[in-house]
Amino acid sequence: MEVILLTDHASLGKSGDTVRVKDGYAHNFLIPRRLAIPVTEGAQKTVEARKRKEIKKRQNEKKAFEDTAAKIKGLSLTLPVESGVEDILFGSVTSEMVANALRQEKITVDKRTIEIEEPIKKLGIYNIDIKLHPEVKVKLKVWVVKK
Repeated sequence: MEVILLTDHASLGKSGDTVRVKDGYAHNFLIPRRLAIPVTEGAQKTVEARKRKEIKKRQNEKKAFEDTAAKIKGLSLTLPVESGVEDILFGSVTSEMVANALRQEKITVDKRTIEIEEPIKKLGIYNIDIKLHPEVKVKLKVWVVKK
């Protein structure tokens, strides 16, 4: 039996793919769990419409991330932290601290998208990568200063 997958399946394929499976597997597992639908002309049109809608949604998301990246690109953050002798910090600057500083600038960024290569343990100027989207990456200049 041929079915159209509605969701990604590790062993069968990606969403929207037409695959041939055994009748029992389709009727007893895939179709009742809404993982696939039987191949019909109407079903194929529905899947194509869903793909177009998904592509448009991804483009809109990417556009929103590009706008956020443009705001971040021209920004320079100052993080006041406590430090001891020789400008060594008590602890280190974390991605959560950077995300909170961005939030104060009215820019919402998930802390997991902030990529700090090495722990920041001294005062100074650092460039931090923020990966907003698989195709949108921006550098942020962070000034770590004494509190």
